[in-house]
Amino acid sequence: MEPVRTPAPIPADPGTDRARFSWDMARGWLQGLPRGRGLNIAHEAVDRHAAGPHAGRTALRCIRKDGTAQDLSYAELGARSSRFANALGGLGVAAGDHVFTLLGRVGTLHVALLGALKHRCVVTPLFSAFGPQPVATRLALGNARVLVTTSTLYRRKVEGIRQQLPALAHVIVVQDDERDGLPTATLDWQALLASASPAYEIGPTDPQSPALLHFTSGTTGAPKGALHVHEAVVAHHATALYALDLRDGDVFWCTADPGWVTGTSYGIIAPLSHGLTVIVDEGEFDALRWYATLERERVNVWYTAPTAVRMMMKGGAATARAHRYAALRFIASVGEPLHPQAVAWGMEAFGLPIHDNWWQTETGGIMIANCAGMAVRPGSMGRPLPGVTAAVVRREADGGVAPIEEPGLDGELALKRGWPSMFRGYLNDEARYARCFAGDWYLTGDLARRDADGYYWFVGRADDMIKSAGHLIGPYEVESVLMAHPAVLEAAVIGKPDPLIGEAVKAFVALKPGIAASDALQRELLGFARTRLGAAVAPKEIAFAEALPKTRSGKIMRRLLKARELGLPEGDTSALEAA
Repeated sequence: MEPVRTPAPIPADPGTDRARFSWDMARGWLQGLPRGRGLNIAHEAVDRHAAGPHAGRTALRCIRKDGTAQDLSYAELGARSSRFANALGGLGVAAGDHVFTLLGRVGTLHVALLGALKHRCVVTPLFSAFGPQPVATRLALGNARVLVTTSTLYRRKVEGIRQQLPALAHVIVVQDDERDGLPTATLDWQALLASASPAYEIGPTDPQSPALLHFTSGTTGAPKGALHVHEAVVAHHATALYALDLRDGDVFWCTADPGWVTGTSYGIIAPLSHGLTVIVDEGEFDALRWYATLERERVNVWYTAPTAVRMMMKGGAATARAHRYAALRFIASVGEPLHPQAVAWGMEAFGLPIHDNWWQTETGGIMIANCAGMAVRPGSMGRPLPGVTAAVVRREADGGVAPIEEPGLDGELALKRGWPSMFRGYLNDEARYARCFAGDWYLTGDLARRDADGYYWFVGRADDMIKSAGHLIGPYEVESVLMAHPAVLEAAVIGKPDPLIGEAVKAFVALKPGIAASDALQRELLGFARTRLGAAVAPKEIAFAEALPKTRSGKIMRRLLKARELGLPEGDTSALEAA
């Protein structure tokens, strides 16, 4: 048997490691494919453990909606994902083809994602709460060749749009309601895996070859597809070590849906690359269920979202304290700024602070964090991780940027190129990708300030994206769906501050001539949007307007709508269309 390279020992203190850390050092913490054939995410996350001393360790503990659980060891996860890789090959799917999943928080998603990565496909997990139109948009943009979903989700969200997707050659269905049988023109997941071999050798994988495609909405135009490569696993592994305090033998729970980048990078890849036991909970948010899970499963590290924390806060700290969290060591949060009250509530409810951190779909991994061992500054994003160079910058007239050296001043948060999980492009949009950079600096679009001790503080978005319950929502996508209704002439969408979910989506609608506004039409529009977009993206409120404010070039001024909604100064209106 070929000798297996032993990864280098891993230090664990971001403070002492910052000066001596290098990404080459982090690459040494991983194994690489045998015989020097490159680097593959699935090998680092599964196969190297399945062939080693952790083969029998539980990789996934899948908790069903009824509370029962099924464990999957690293050896079993390796075999099942290899079966799926072989099945893809049997269908004629080639390396570089795009495989999508439309699944809830279930172990099948992990098997499909890892198997497709073994086969060197480009994988996109979609959020299962999306409506048919967002699903169709992403499948079309990503040129999906394969989709893995459930029979229920297929009938509700895919069957009616499939004719719009000529590139979609194979739909593989997990039958979750066998009473109706297998949908027409689909393949059975169980039968496909049962007929495939559990042995699979991953082919040579260039670390820079595409691996993951994550969609993030833009302020205009269609959703953007941010492309990440296999080398991203180097950053997933290292940043999880520093920012999430992972240790061998931990039980880890990331509550994010894998349809969002957090649920992929830190719900699947990072903890599995460390050989941990990962909790996969199929149930929706329920504070009592979550407390019981943390206690029963003896979770050591818990990664969640500010919206969930705020919802738990509504029930009071006493409810949380009714459980015992003897194993819980570290709590972290991401998705939007974590308010100081939430950090304090963590101490009251769990005896632990909640550590905020910051990153984006484009960065692929955590960049700035309140790490274990650091003094948490409530309301701060924390400090840059080892290997990450951050700055607050000012954009210059010549297209360059100038770092703002003085602490406490607002500017745009920028990161110096070079971390392995940095996105390598926007799908089919090189110009947009180029605009994200000024020389060696990636411009995040977020406004921030840095204090004298190097902690970063989020100020706001530089554009009009909406952050709702940890989800980044582009106004254009919502407006497009509303304007598909026969009564709607124009629509504009803003984010309205909400104490629970951060921002609620509010839409302003101008109706076509001859159509009168009414409560019944308002309800109809809300239902129309919810059916097509899903509850997470659809507007929570709709207001009718005689006309929407526009610039002379015809661009709707969302900024002005938001200022009027919140009673804020309207600012410069010189570009406003004449009445």
